[in-house]
Amino acid sequence: MQQKKDAPLRSDAQRNRERILEVALAELTLCADAPLSVIARKAGVGQGTFYRNFPNRDALVLEIYRHEMQQVADAAPELLRSHEPDRALREWMDHLTRFAMTKAGLAEAIRQATGPPGSPAKPGHTPVTSAAELLLRAGEEAGTIRPGVTADDFILAIAGLWQLDPHGDWQPRAARLLDLVMDGLRAGAAGG
Repeated sequence: MQQKKDAPLRSDAQRNRERILEVALAELTLCADAPLSVIARKAGVGQGTFYRNFPNRDALVLEIYRHEMQQVADAAPELLRSHEPDRALREWMDHLTRFAMTKAGLAEAIRQATGPPGSPAKPGHTPVTSAAELLLRAGEEAGTIRPGVTADDFILAIAGLWQLDPHGDWQPRAARLLDLVMDGLRAGAAGG
């Protein structure tokens, strides 16, 4: 009997899938060309289980990307529950930066998966964009962020993060860049 596409996975199948994603993230971050057989072996699953979950490298890489972006996005509402909106936004920016810098090896795997003609398209930043929008609107309502800044504006403003060398001393440069962005977001705020 074939499982429906939207049906929840059995708990053991879900654990296998999560273990594959965890191992694949680590392996592909180290080496974009990590063999799928090595990932399956280190995840403790057979080839059949691996390919049932991820029929090819591109499917695996794109699912890792989606999963990691979702984790970054999920941090936004958590931060809003425990911080003032502008502080939550700044903390979230740090979270996004750590993701970008520590997953630099994965970026090459994503480029390989989405680069050639006929490849699947790179997933959009929808969860991250939605999280940025949530944080920006909360800051605007609190009067700590200037009105009218869109998530697209924000993503463009922080795009310099992806120019930093993840193997160098990126932390101080990222902090300066993000502080400049925050200064710009605060300029003209109702409460400022």
